[in-house]
Amino acid sequence: MARGLSICATALLAFVTSETIASASENYTFALVPRNTDSPYFDDALAGCKKAEEETKKAIRCLYIGPGRNGGSDEQALIVHDLIANGIDGIAVAPSDVSAIANALRAAGAANIPIVTWYSDLPAKDAGLRAAFVGSDNYQIGGVIAKLVMEKKPKGGVICIQSGIATAPNDNERIQGVRDALAAKPSKDAPVARLNGQNGWKEADGCPVYAADDAVHADQQMNDILSRYPNLDAFVLVSALPQLRPELYRETVSKYKEKLSAGQLTVVSVGTLPTQLQLLRDGLSSGQVGQRPFEMGYKAMYLLKNIKEGNPAPKDLIHSSLSVCTPNNLSNCVRN
Repeated sequence: MARGLSICATALLAFVTSETIASASENYTFALVPRNTDSPYFDDALAGCKKAEEETKKAIRCLYIGPGRNGGSDEQALIVHDLIANGIDGIAVAPSDVSAIANALRAAGAANIPIVTWYSDLPAKDAGLRAAFVGSDNYQIGGVIAKLVMEKKPKGGVICIQSGIATAPNDNERIQGVRDALAAKPSKDAPVARLNGQNGWKEADGCPVYAADDAVHADQQMNDILSRYPNLDAFVLVSALPQLRPELYRETVSKYKEKLSAGQLTVVSVGTLPTQLQLLRDGLSSGQVGQRPFEMGYKAMYLLKNIKEGNPAPKDLIHSSLSVCTPNNLSNCVRN
């Protein structure tokens, strides 16, 4: 399987056939389905998937398949549906639109195909459609992001949050974590719907903004918000999209480097890919909160293998660890 392969919806059935899946002989073929195949973040998950394939001497075959840059939730759901229809041995999917994926997965149970979600999970009402989840505690990620923001802005201020898509549960959990932590909520009970002065924090009009999982569009949004609100105190990226096009991000944020250096503006993002840590090193970020996508892709394959071999799925969610990187700990900060 070629690295970063994108399968358009109209060509999917021509590619994912029972012969393709059966080509692994008696070994298991497990599909790793990202939200898109045009992201260095998901490339790391692919590397973990391939590591599991290598360690098992190809008793596991890692089939990496998902929407490309211009794909989306409908294409992802179609891919999952057709993988099931063609008898894949197991699927590890990072849901983009949870409703669309849930509908596609309803056929998996009857087909006895184990499903693992990673990166983002299904809501509680659909959790029975998957055997396990491996990924970060996204509410916790939001809280850690908020902590980094508050270290720079202890008295509060005006903030804008940027997300990938409004239907992504992981992004929404991060947004909730940011809001609750900034508002000093003691628990998840009675979550903050919107920051409007709680603990000194207020969300800018028109925010959050959603970039449709498009990094170029995300950079344009960021540029527009920073231009529209010259006195903005914090810009938070819960999906890292602008930084996934570092050349565009540099062009946008370099105009505000003096404000960042002076602490007048705070920018915190998820992700600690090497390119993101370089942005932090160059003074174009205030902090980075990294997940472990390699770990997610790696563990997802072994989870599917164990389930196929008759072992029970874990009862608890499998949360991967986090990395918290700031200008003060770059020398020993752990990347994604």
